Amino acid sequence: MNPYDETPRIPPESEPVPENESPTKDPSGVPPESPMFSEVPGPEFMPVPVPPAKTYPLDLQITWSWPHLAVFLVFGVISLVMVQAVLAAFLAPHGLSQRKLQSYLLSNPKFSIGSMLIWYAFLFFFLYVTLSLLRGHSFWECLGWRKIQPKAGELPRNPLVYFGAGCGLSLFVAIVSSRMKTPENIPIEELFRYRHTALLFMAMAVLVAPLVEETLFRGYLYPLFARSFGIAPGIVLTGVLFGLMHGTQLGWTWELVGVLVFVGIVFTIVRARTGSVFASYLMHLGYNSLISAFAILGTHGFTKLPPGH
Repeated sequence: MNPYDETPRIPPESEPVPENESPTKDPSGVPPESPMFSEVPGPEFMPVPVPPAKTYPLDLQITWSWPHLAVFLVFGVISLVMVQAVLAAFLAPHGLSQRKLQSYLLSNPKFSIGSMLIWYAFLFFFLYVTLSLLRGHSFWECLGWRKIQPKAGELPRNPLVYFGAGCGLSLFVAIVSSRMKTPENIPIEELFRYRHTALLFMAMAVLVAPLVEETLFRGYLYPLFARSFGIAPGIVLTGVLFGLMHGTQLGWTWELVGVLVFVGIVFTIVRARTGSVFASYLMHLGYNSLISAFAILGTHGFTKLPPGH
């Protein structure tokens, strides 16, 4: 530049900074945005490891939880009380004592059997609306009703095997129960005094009870228990509740209740090992079928009850 150049020189402090340089530099001469600073982030930039989500086998993949169970239990109690109260009001004559009213209702199949069937329908309606209709899932499949497909070499797939196993289990239970000293006139034996009620009860035990109980216990309750507490505790808890559910019928005879707890555990083990409620249903069907056949044949169609009954 010479003294006659008309373009003034830009002072050093206002000289433009090249695009590839930073206006501020570390005393070492390295810009803060350089890779040296980004490669070693401080503690506040350390990534937090995210644990992998727990995965469940297909038969334990459910859409309900404990709040749903709580609502279901409340609904079940209220609906049972309402169904029995309405039927008793329509069917029972007025002015009977409590003992006569109980005998009358037991002898009337419309109440003793009809109330249970209507209650079962209410329970299934609740599950259908809350688990299938509102959520867009297949009702039976989401409750564990699927083909029997155990792992290769573990359990058979032939449905008749499970039905036969249920029959064998009923024989074992009959032998064990015959060695027990049980009190007379337990509630279920009182029901057998009325022939028509007893015959309809046997029919319900074969045609309805296995379907309903397996859907509720092995299809609805067991997956929730297994996911919450583990498979083994879930099996035991489901079996215990299954036995306690029959406690009223057995007059809370704890030896008989304990036998049914064992039966419930066996059913749940089959459900867990096969991944299918259909397998435990077939076993339950065989169990109830043989017991009902023995009861009908042994009493000549409930016309000749054993002494003391």
